Amino acid sequence: MTASVRRAEIADLDCIAPLFDAYRQFYGQPADVARAHDWLHARLARDESVVLLAERDGVAIGFTQLYPMFSSVRTARIWILNDLYVDESARRGGVARALLDAAAAFARDDGAARLMLETTRNNHGARALYRAAGWSEDDSQWYSLDLV
Repeated sequence: MTASVRRAEIADLDCIAPLFDAYRQFYGQPADVARAHDWLHARLARDESVVLLAERDGVAIGFTQLYPMFSSVRTARIWILNDLYVDESARRGGVARALLDAAAAFARDDGAARLMLETTRNNHGARALYRAAGWSEDDSQWYSLDLV
């Protein structure tokens, strides 16, 4: 059965928080579902992000979180696809691709000029998925400064 994807609401936090916590653990953070819940609550309550939730038979199996950004040069909104996670039990079933497609549709419908994402170089599965979904990969011009 295919997954359905919809925009999440604050009422969905209890089913998204464990997925978000698992996502953070994938990137080496300690387990902390309460912290994940609080972070998501703040983003959604302040309308600072958009979370798209994938469900199968009413069970949350994945999500993506988008953050807004703006391009002064293009005088347009850009969305950053910052987080994408699919529960291990639901992988290789098209859920990640459905989330990517839903994110692109959301950004397009919002009038955005671009949708961007970044992942680690060693995340080979994700990189292959992004390329297969039509995303272009290049050597980034991004630099970062860790402040904490």
